[in-house]
Amino acid sequence: MAKDTSLLLASSPHITSPVKTQELMGRVLLALTPAAAFGVFLYGIPALLTILVSVASAVLAESLFRLVTKRDIRAGDLSAAVTGLLLALVLPPAAPLWITALGAVFAVVVAKEFFGGLGANVFNPALSGRAFLIMSFPAVITTWSRPLISSPEVLADSVTGATPLYFIKAGEGIAAAGADLAASGLAPSADYWSVIRTLFFGFRGGCIGESSILLILAGGFFLLITKTIDWRAPAALIAATALASFVLGQDPLFAVLSGGVVFGAIFMATDYVSAPVTAKGKLIFGFGAGLITVLIRKWGNFPEGCTYGILIMNAVTPFLNRLLQKKYGFIPKKTPQGAAK
Repeated sequence: MAKDTSLLLASSPHITSPVKTQELMGRVLLALTPAAAFGVFLYGIPALLTILVSVASAVLAESLFRLVTKRDIRAGDLSAAVTGLLLALVLPPAAPLWITALGAVFAVVVAKEFFGGLGANVFNPALSGRAFLIMSFPAVITTWSRPLISSPEVLADSVTGATPLYFIKAGEGIAAAGADLAASGLAPSADYWSVIRTLFFGFRGGCIGESSILLILAGGFFLLITKTIDWRAPAALIAATALASFVLGQDPLFAVLSGGVVFGAIFMATDYVSAPVTAKGKLIFGFGAGLITVLIRKWGNFPEGCTYGILIMNAVTPFLNRLLQKKYGFIPKKTPQGAAK
């Protein structure tokens, strides 16, 4: 068994073999497919190319790195493909393809292979790739495209547009976001519940895969019933985001539906390696990520903070695993000699 596989087994009891890894990663790819397909529907060929380039770059980069370092090539376990797809789905559709490829290479080589490979990475690889791109190309990664289903006159003015989170950051709130969605032809009206329904079904601007909450939840439900992920970290992250937003005077439902919180909660905070292994640890992890997300949204330089919220809690994971250890068995106490007599 390869060294990195043994590390994976030690840190992730869900995975027992490379075959099991392939099975679990296959489920994740299947769960991501509806959100990815909807992203292509919203943004067209640019979104499709971003997905293809990201996945291909991740798989190729991992294989070449392992070939150069004389280790077994394990593209068949699908972990690199999952990393590439996750990265693509948290990028804007208009990002240049070379930047997308660079982010995928960073995700699998620097954030995963440099730490020892599958099972040894400290931080979520896909989010590490996105964080790297945000810091390196902030203007590109925060430039958003309007969905192709926007009204023709709006698309004629500009292919770029504000996301709902922009209006939170600007302090204008849901009313301004609703007016923008209605003017773009994405929402039937600027009425509150009309805007909420629009956000839930996903007819808005943003990253490729974060738009449709309905499809993301469907993928999450599939992963839950197949026991691929645990519910605690996602539930805690979403609840903390809603609670912290409410405390800071923001609409909690709008805060949850308008960004990448639900996508991050279901597909990023449930990573086997970079999230805690205990039930209490998962709850603390999710709550901390949600709280940090809202604080960054409120006072940070970027409108979305879910990426850094999860990455910061990734750094806390080793501490949580030591503080709240999970017992897998018990060693019976030895009877002192003479006690039986």
